[in-house]
Amino acid sequence: MTLSQHHVDTVLGVVAGTLPAAGGEGTSLIQRSWLRCVERYGLDPARRPDIRIENPSRVRECIQQNEEYLRVARAGMEQLYKHVSDLGYVLLLTDAEGIGVDYIGNDTWDIALRRAGLTLGANWSELYAGTNGIGTCLAERTTLTCHRDDHFYIGNVGLSCTTTPLYDPHGNLLGALDVSALSSPAERESQHLVRHLTMLYGRMIEDANFMQQFRDRWILRLGTVGPLVDVSGELMLAFDRDGVIVGANAGARRHLRLLDCARLDEAQRAQLVGSHLSGVFGTRIDDIWRLTRGGGRDDPAIVTTWDGHGYHASVLAPRIAPATRIAAEAEPAPARGEVLARLAGSDPRMSQLLDRAARLVDKPVSILIQGETGTGKEVLARALHESSRRAANAFVAVNCASIPESLIESELFGYTPGTFTGARSKGMKGLIQRSDGGTLFLDEIGDMPLALQTRLLRVLSEREILPLGADRPIRVDLNVIAASHRDLRKQIVAGTFREDLYYRLCGATLLLPPLRERQDQTYLIDLILREEAAAQDTTPAISDAARALLLGHDWPGNVRQLRNVVRFALSIADGECVDVGHLPPEIAGGEQPFGLAVPAIEASSSTVVPIGSAAATPASCSRHCAAAAGTSATRPATSACAARRSIGA
Repeated sequence: MTLSQHHVDTVLGVVAGTLPAAGGEGTSLIQRSWLRCVERYGLDPARRPDIRIENPSRVRECIQQNEEYLRVARAGMEQLYKHVSDLGYVLLLTDAEGIGVDYIGNDTWDIALRRAGLTLGANWSELYAGTNGIGTCLAERTTLTCHRDDHFYIGNVGLSCTTTPLYDPHGNLLGALDVSALSSPAERESQHLVRHLTMLYGRMIEDANFMQQFRDRWILRLGTVGPLVDVSGELMLAFDRDGVIVGANAGARRHLRLLDCARLDEAQRAQLVGSHLSGVFGTRIDDIWRLTRGGGRDDPAIVTTWDGHGYHASVLAPRIAPATRIAAEAEPAPARGEVLARLAGSDPRMSQLLDRAARLVDKPVSILIQGETGTGKEVLARALHESSRRAANAFVAVNCASIPESLIESELFGYTPGTFTGARSKGMKGLIQRSDGGTLFLDEIGDMPLALQTRLLRVLSEREILPLGADRPIRVDLNVIAASHRDLRKQIVAGTFREDLYYRLCGATLLLPPLRERQDQTYLIDLILREEAAAQDTTPAISDAARALLLGHDWPGNVRQLRNVVRFALSIADGECVDVGHLPPEIAGGEQPFGLAVPAIEASSSTVVPIGSAAATPASCSRHCAAAAGTSATRPATSACAARRSIGA
């Protein structure tokens, strides 16, 4: 039996369960990958796969989306290559999809390396390349060595690849660092040194990227070896001037937890970003701030977590002025920053999302907003536009689900005079062209017909449109934000959404949480109440009991439903403080039609107060009305609401 046939029989035997997997470190990872290759991807280990090299425009797009990360990673790769070049290894850096975006190797081996796929633009996803260092590392999210016949395809069994995943400061997968050789000793132990170096430089690249991203923040560096913590922290947290954590490196995410309490499970305790430093450390926050002024110590200070672990600590001050400080010195930055900031209160998930959104503004990255219906996808898209340098130009929103399929092509691309019967005599500029220089928001992109998806893909790729009936394309300066409540990946599998369009649109994904899961509902109620009251020229006041009902509702329609309820309640209240009786029945829990008597909320009385009556309002309501009207809450209960009724407000 040939070695090739033996390898094929081994893979298929292990997958079928008729052969045991060979022993050794990483065996279960390789076996799971073999199973995925056969059962999920339908691959055949006997084939010699064609190496998938992405086209230059796709590679260029991948590089542009990871530009800052690539600059940092390149420096680390060059240092690592000095250690492994004499041993016959090459380095490959990939994005999160497994596409090679940087490469260092020996030019004299160029033909052999390209033939093996160890080159820029090669796609090492398991879907295309079977079990391999890069694809399996990205699938399993762990460092591994795929040595020789660990590979799925017989064409790859000569390779030895050691790969480590790379993450951004928020724990999102950035890509992978791979060290590969065309040939190597048969013993797996020969790769131990390479594995150690790959992991070491992978963490160095992550931490350097962390330092670069948060150069405008304070960085708390923690370590177990005091003399080294000033130059290299094993654990690092970036925080703002309020002490709120805005980033955590891999070590911090692995070892630090929030204060243990009954309402937090282990996953929630691990969500450092968006929490305050006091949720992690038992050490007084003043003592941590004192580290920012601390030189002159022989030994770094010790800080202690709520879990009882002590770490040597030092604080690195911002290397550039924090964004908030810059915003205070120049216009129009403050207004632009506020547009995003006011979308949420103290909800950790929203704080993290808005921080990421602020970083993406004016970056050459396509944004896909996902979330349930009513979570505010268009509101976020408008805030991104208004926070960008394009704010002075048009924001064009297109609901791909609401335009009839027969009209969507002409609506998007426009048409020339006389293109079809009933067309405007002067033609029409399409929605895409109207967004030139501004922002094109494609809402419910998952509902766009497949034929239009193909045309849109070309527009995004070429940055030009061809109106119906036109002979010459028109260049457009596009900034595209897409949104959908659907799972587009499932649509790709079902064949109703183009995979290549998906990757064009999702350079970054922002996932809006449903309202029922947000911790800033009080902030949202007050914000929407003020906005809707201003629109109706009325008082933004609400009783404690009505607020409690709003906070207790599960909001299947999310923020949109909340806004509709507040608008309705203000209309029914007609100048009074919003009370339980002004809320829709599905919120208040009653079936009575409006205008019938409802119980007053005041605890000291069971008086029935008809809606619209001039009777005294509950004490809780008068407090809110007094505050809204700028009066003292100690005045009689009839002050604010009754005063408005008396003048016919």
